[in-house]
Amino acid sequence: MISNSQGTLTIRNARIFDGESPALVEGSITVRAGRITAVGGTEEDSGAAPGVVLDAGGRVVIPGLIDAHFHAYALSLTSAVNETGPLSYSALAGARRLEAALGRGFTSVRDVAGGDVGLATAIEEGLYPGPRYFFTGPALSQTGGHGDIRAANDGSCFHGGHMCEVVDGVEDLLLAVRHRFRTGATAIKLMTSGGVISPVDPIRVPQYSAAEIRVVTEEASRRGSYATAHAYSPEAIRHSVLNGVRCIEHGNLLDAETARLMAEHDVYLVPTLVTYDAMGRRGAEIGLTEVGAAKNHEVLAAGKNAVTLARDAGVRIGFGSDLMGELEDEQLAGLRLQCEVLGVYDALRSATSTNAALLRREDLGRITEGACADMVILDGDPFEEPSVLWDGSRNRTVIKAGHVVSSAGLPAGRDATDEAIIGASA
Repeated sequence: MISNSQGTLTIRNARIFDGESPALVEGSITVRAGRITAVGGTEEDSGAAPGVVLDAGGRVVIPGLIDAHFHAYALSLTSAVNETGPLSYSALAGARRLEAALGRGFTSVRDVAGGDVGLATAIEEGLYPGPRYFFTGPALSQTGGHGDIRAANDGSCFHGGHMCEVVDGVEDLLLAVRHRFRTGATAIKLMTSGGVISPVDPIRVPQYSAAEIRVVTEEASRRGSYATAHAYSPEAIRHSVLNGVRCIEHGNLLDAETARLMAEHDVYLVPTLVTYDAMGRRGAEIGLTEVGAAKNHEVLAAGKNAVTLARDAGVRIGFGSDLMGELEDEQLAGLRLQCEVLGVYDALRSATSTNAALLRREDLGRITEGACADMVILDGDPFEEPSVLWDGSRNRTVIKAGHVVSSAGLPAGRDATDEAIIGASA
């Protein structure tokens, strides 16, 4: 991290994508105490005090990226490893996964099956470098649902682990939701359909009763929060939407009628195209089971079509990765896949301002006065050369809360007690 003792940062000679407008703004960005204080114009116009100065050299600056479907504790594609290993190991390994995500330009992530207040506090206090960390705690699954790791011939007891908890019945679900909010969760995750790697649940069959989903969504709403649902099929998506869920994760088997229902209820879609693409290419390498491979093939073929249907219906589309184990290095490839469906502009909005709105954090995902100073300086213009978004070999400078945390060729550890002028790519 490049230190900034005076709390002032200026990025000059920038072309700025603000997270919402398709037009790039030329000029400077001024930051004080972790917040953006001026956008556009010149350094002289902003009245910036001496501090760190980055010369973008005409490169494009975008808001810090947001991954709305991240799993810090997903160390393996084997559910038992993720759920039942030592939590201390999962947290330490998860911190490394979060640090790597930050280095790619993801300055915020939403962990929708796992995480806890300890990991979030360690990042917030600077014990470990990482993105802003929004977590749900373990996702809620019915017995035999997507979060139940037991195969049909497994007679063991499993009540839950680090990423999922098996909870049935209205009263127990109410208690589980209240416990999550007591311990710092920012939203609640429900499994309302089958999944790819879970052993006994068909993908299309809806999970949880209407009353069970409703008690979760109503309690979350009372807390000023929301519930999001893992759901693939139209049946499961409708079941979730009609019972108060605010966001659908995956949604690969979405049809046009259900997409219109989502739009009518202002329900977000967070597609996770890259996880199926990566598993399809690297399934043998990562030990994907035969059953898992068959399920993956079904949802992979439909995923891009679902995003198109959602866009055409007016659904707000976010961005997520959902990568587990060794596949974490595919995170940026998710931007490529979303660009292929939506185009660069809409894909960038998905991973910035739309995801920020989903998080109910209007101060994220934008480059505007008053926003958190989370930004990425790219090595080029993504509207002319989209691959600068996902090509890991290209330099990128990552800034979180006004501090340069990944410099990609910048000199590290530069003291800003005197004005420092640093090229954005060396």
